[in-house]
Amino acid sequence: MITKKMKKNKIKIDAVDSQMIVLLQNDGRISNTAIAKKLGIAESTVRTRLKRLIDNKIVQIVAVSSPFDLGFQVAGNFKISIDLKKKDSIMQELVAIKELWYVVLTTGGTDVDADFIAPSFEDLQTLIFEKINKIDGINKIETSLIMQYGKHKFDWGTAIP
Repeated sequence: MITKKMKKNKIKIDAVDSQMIVLLQNDGRISNTAIAKKLGIAESTVRTRLKRLIDNKIVQIVAVSSPFDLGFQVAGNFKISIDLKKKDSIMQELVAIKELWYVVLTTGGTDVDADFIAPSFEDLQTLIFEKINKIDGINKIETSLIMQYGKHKFDWGTAIP
C-alpha cells in the first residue's frame, strides 16, 4: 500500500544501484567483492550502497524456493472483494496473516490480490474460514490454486537503463 509518506521518502536509484540489483537478482549469493569487480567500483561502495538499498526496502536478499518441493501441499491466489471504506484496517489484518506472502490493493474486478502457501487443504480451509472471512469488511473471496509452476523468477531488472 503506497502512502504519501512512502512517496515522500522514496529514494532514487542510479545506474550503479541498478547494475547491482540486476547482479543480485541473477545470483543473490554474489559477494560484494565480485559485484565491485564486475562494476569496477570499490567493495566499500558496494557495501554502503547495498546497505542503503536494503534499509530502504528497495531490495531484499532472500532464498526463493518452490513451496511444493518444501512439502507444502497447497499454493495459490485469492482475489478478495472488500468494503473499500475499511481498506486500511483490512489490509493491516491481511498483512499480519503468515500464510499470505503477497498482499496488494488493486484496481479492476477485485480489490485485493493475495498469494498464499498452506501445508494442507485443511490449513487452507482454516485460512479462508477462520482467518480471512472473519475480517470485518471482507465481502467475497475467490480462490485459485497453483497446479504447476511454469515460470517462477524474480530477475526482471530495474526500470533504470
